[in-house]
Amino acid sequence: MNDSRKYIIKGLILFITLVFTIRLFVLQIVNDDYAKKAEHNIIQRSIEYPFRGLIYDRNGKLLVYNTPEFDIRVTPKEVSIQDTSYLLEVFNITMEEFLDKMEQAISFSKVKSSIFLKQLSLEEFSKIQDHLIDFKGFDVTARTGRAYSYPAIANAFGYVSEISRAQLERDSSKYYQQGDYLGQSGLEAYYEKFLRGKRGVSYKIKNVSGEEKGRFQDGKLDTLAVEGMDLQSTIDIDLQMYGKYLMEGKSGSIVAIEPSTGELLALVSGPSYDPSLLTGRHYGENFYAIARDSLKPLFNRPLMAQYRPGSIFKIIQAMIGLQEEAITINTRITCNRNLIGCHGAHSYEDLEGAITHSCNPYFFNVMKRVVNKGVSSDTYEDTKLGLNVWRKHVSSFGFGKPLGVDLPSEKGGLIPDPNYYDRAYRGRPWKYSNIFSIAIGEGENLVVPIQMANLASIIANRGFYYVPHLVKKIGEDGGPLPLYLEKQYTSINSEYFEVAVEAMHRVVEEGTGRRAKIPGLEVCGKTGTVQNDPLPDHSVFIAFAPKENPKIAISVYVEDSGQGGRAAASIASLMIEKYLFGATSRPYIEDYALNGKFIY
Repeated sequence: MNDSRKYIIKGLILFITLVFTIRLFVLQIVNDDYAKKAEHNIIQRSIEYPFRGLIYDRNGKLLVYNTPEFDIRVTPKEVSIQDTSYLLEVFNITMEEFLDKMEQAISFSKVKSSIFLKQLSLEEFSKIQDHLIDFKGFDVTARTGRAYSYPAIANAFGYVSEISRAQLERDSSKYYQQGDYLGQSGLEAYYEKFLRGKRGVSYKIKNVSGEEKGRFQDGKLDTLAVEGMDLQSTIDIDLQMYGKYLMEGKSGSIVAIEPSTGELLALVSGPSYDPSLLTGRHYGENFYAIARDSLKPLFNRPLMAQYRPGSIFKIIQAMIGLQEEAITINTRITCNRNLIGCHGAHSYEDLEGAITHSCNPYFFNVMKRVVNKGVSSDTYEDTKLGLNVWRKHVSSFGFGKPLGVDLPSEKGGLIPDPNYYDRAYRGRPWKYSNIFSIAIGEGENLVVPIQMANLASIIANRGFYYVPHLVKKIGEDGGPLPLYLEKQYTSINSEYFEVAVEAMHRVVEEGTGRRAKIPGLEVCGKTGTVQNDPLPDHSVFIAFAPKENPKIAISVYVEDSGQGGRAAASIASLMIEKYLFGATSRPYIEDYALNGKFIY
């Protein structure tokens, strides 16, 4: 009996030993989960952030570059602090901030690292670096932020900041991770996939004391970060800075284009902000202050402000009238001010004279002839049919829709069609006598400053344009995106533009744009005074130069500044002179532009 009990006990011991042996075999050999967990306890995975692509101006001047930034990370489970007051002093934070940041880190993970302090500058990090060894559980990740060579063109270049939770959820590419930076506006956003580069990763072995012991598997699993592609912009930074100088203290915009390519030479939005304010650890508080500014410096006026076009729109009316054979260049129309108000001393002009003197009754009649198909009566059905014809021509100039500029948030303005007026009149009948104000650039028409600069470019080119764009070269050997190499034609025959060119030259030589005259240069321009009740009118001017083989086309809007021949014409001519000659030679015009007393 005792012998049999002894054998039973031995058998149980052997059985239990066998079970444990099999279990250990499964855990250690067959199933590697525990081995992986053990590795994770000693292997630190670090993200290697790429250098973002640089941005240069058209002449190779560096505009946007990278500057080192540092994130202090914390792993709560490893934290051991001997002297909290010492840590607070080194990190330059309060006890309340420390407790709040530790709570956030713990809620994220006790065993994984997360950001404790982010976007420290090199100067800020240098004050902490030598002390980090005293704070177990804290380490550092290096990355780069953006820096700017010039305090200009912030609205066009945009800014970079950390991806938000909502953006992360919308990321269909699944490229981004929490903590990544991306372009939030301007070129930084539009060309994000070229600028961002590609993350790398490295694995390092650490012992239980947190000391590095080399690369895991000799770096076989590491991947190198790939830096982003550089951009060469179309901007002439000297011209841009001069435009910024001229717009100080004003609200409005300057848009300058090279007509032969569609390249944007300057894109000034006033007021603006210093782009360096939206970098580093103070980004949040600075953004909040800029966003709350009543002058709206974040509002990119060249692409987003929508105004009535004013008298400049009469050039388009002239082109449509010629194309539809409603008039010829020799057609004369009496300046009958009983129909609509006018200005200046003129009475019976041909087309060139009507553009030069900006005759309201002339273009009232031109559009009526187009819209009512040449008949004298103001009928309902003729007006609807004719308005569609008119709108088709206007749309071919790039109005009524975004042009497709390589920047986000571009607005398209408004060119009304019959459906618009049907809705506005709620089904009641309407005819030309109800809508004639659009003939002189008032009423329901809305345009965007970049569209008006593009109009100047179209006239300079005698009927075609390239979509305006800000990047002429992507990477070392690339060019612009294919869209910006395609020539866009209007619906107007090229020969009809000659009368517009001649008239615009007369506007500057002897008409309302005389402040735009530049000695030794044939400038072609057109003034516009845009109604802005109850405030003063907006001052508007478009121009191009030289008259033959134009090198620059421009639009200038100065809000609440009265006649277009004053503020806008002065600023436009100075910009043209600066670009073509490298300097200005009319200090009296510059003083006038800077003085700001335009409506007295």
